[in-house]
Amino acid sequence: MTTKKYIQLILILGSLTALGPFSIDMYLPGFSGIAKDLHTSVARVSMSLSSYFIGISAGQLLYGPLLDRFGRKKPLFIGLSVYILASLGCVYVTDIDLFIFLRFIQAIGSCAATVASVAMVRDLFPVKDIPKVFSLLMLVLGLSPMLAPTIGGYITEDYGWHTIFLILMFMGIAILTAAQIGLPNSYKPDTSISLKPKPIITNFLLVLKEPQFYTYAFTGAIAFSGLFTYVAASPIVFMDIYHVDAKTYGWIFAFMSVSFIGSSQLNSLLLKKFSSEQMIFSSLILQSVISVVFLVLSLNNLLGLYETIAMLFLFLGCLGISNPNTAGLTMAPFAKNAGSASALMGAIQLGLGALASFAVGIFVKNSVTPMVVIMTASTITAFVVLNIGKRFIKNKVELAEGADVMIEH
Repeated sequence: MTTKKYIQLILILGSLTALGPFSIDMYLPGFSGIAKDLHTSVARVSMSLSSYFIGISAGQLLYGPLLDRFGRKKPLFIGLSVYILASLGCVYVTDIDLFIFLRFIQAIGSCAATVASVAMVRDLFPVKDIPKVFSLLMLVLGLSPMLAPTIGGYITEDYGWHTIFLILMFMGIAILTAAQIGLPNSYKPDTSISLKPKPIITNFLLVLKEPQFYTYAFTGAIAFSGLFTYVAASPIVFMDIYHVDAKTYGWIFAFMSVSFIGSSQLNSLLLKKFSSEQMIFSSLILQSVISVVFLVLSLNNLLGLYETIAMLFLFLGCLGISNPNTAGLTMAPFAKNAGSASALMGAIQLGLGALASFAVGIFVKNSVTPMVVIMTASTITAFVVLNIGKRFIKNKVELAEGADVMIEH
């Protein structure tokens, strides 16, 4: 593969990966504007975030089998077309319920891009390059939440929130064109794969029965729902409660992403010294301490804008460390069912995330406390799940240092 071809593939796969985070984060600064135009509350607008998470969660389970059955390009084409039409619908929407529904459809469409980009990395690159390609895609994933809300803040202030959905629509069109022209047919459709619900469900149940899977998938997903809580609550907390404008909110959100991305980079260094298990255990203890302190400060009205930013910054840092490790240990036992395991892990994570952001829409109105309560509860629950689940793991499968080799104890 020539360098030019290599760069071209990475750019296209990167843009497929970025579509999801941009669709989630870019419109956050527009929450107040959307609420005003659609005659509703900011909390009700945040339900459009929950419906988006439910859409991605369902979409993950749907596209896995479809991409194997029909090859990569057809489902990708259909998914992106759905995404483009739903984005266009969001531009002209006049009713909050329709907006919430269109966000769900938009998510189902964008999911094709996310799932296909992961599958195509496996198809297109030699095994030894895969970890490197994934790190590059993770970088794109990491940069998106920093760039999207900041860009979104400026667009919202200067051109209004409708423009954001126009831009997302054009992103969809550009990515669709690039994928159709620039990506090779990397996978022959496998007609033996059944799309009947029963074998698909049986497969998922097989994965779920593995103690190492359910322990780390649920520990990781419950802890990670703290991130979804923060994302859903942040427009209410910063723009409604602390009254910052859309541009400033975009910058605060970008600053927060630094913590999450920085700590996941730090994690790679720490893994040279410590095991993934030790990292998960310590980061959850630290996260519990931070969230309890956060709660105490919040209940005693000791939180201003800067204190809230500082506490969230520390909280997100813990997640950046635990998340890659829970994901690694969740996936470790599956050499064969990796696709189903990864789809199921994603669905559990996003499903719980949707629940958390739904709770935010109901409880977070004019105080920071409900957000902190949800974060504290989810952190402590994750810690309990980890310690109970560990007892059921008989022969642990670990990830070997710097390789994708599984070690059995």
